[in-house]
Amino acid sequence: MSRLLIIHGAGMNMRGKAQIEIFGPMTLPQYDEQLRKYAAALNAAVDIFHSNSEGEVVDTIYGAHGTGLTGCIINPAGFSVGYGALNSAITQVDFPTIEVHISNPALRGRISDVGRHTRGV
Repeated sequence: MSRLLIIHGAGMNMRGKAQIEIFGPMTLPQYDEQLRKYAAALNAAVDIFHSNSEGEVVDTIYGAHGTGLTGCIINPAGFSVGYGALNSAITQVDFPTIEVHISNPALRGRISDVGRHTRGV
């Protein structure tokens, strides 16, 4: 069985509460519910983590190293630009990380630093 770590970065707790015109009406708990359903349909286990603190996200990534994790899916959200410790952690662990976003940040003129350190965006 695949085991995935899903990380929601800074500000994801505001989804469905703020900037609905950009991100839509779904709340973070609704996203988590959908993610669990998708994982169950694929016979995969998921650990879902959210934090507004870069240090907590970095500690979670490092803590998953060596545990047999299949991979990590991260929506860095507010950690997309200027968070070197996060980028370093992604490159130092023994599992691949893929970056995702709810919207298309490039359409808003934002390019994530994180994607340069992941195996896919």
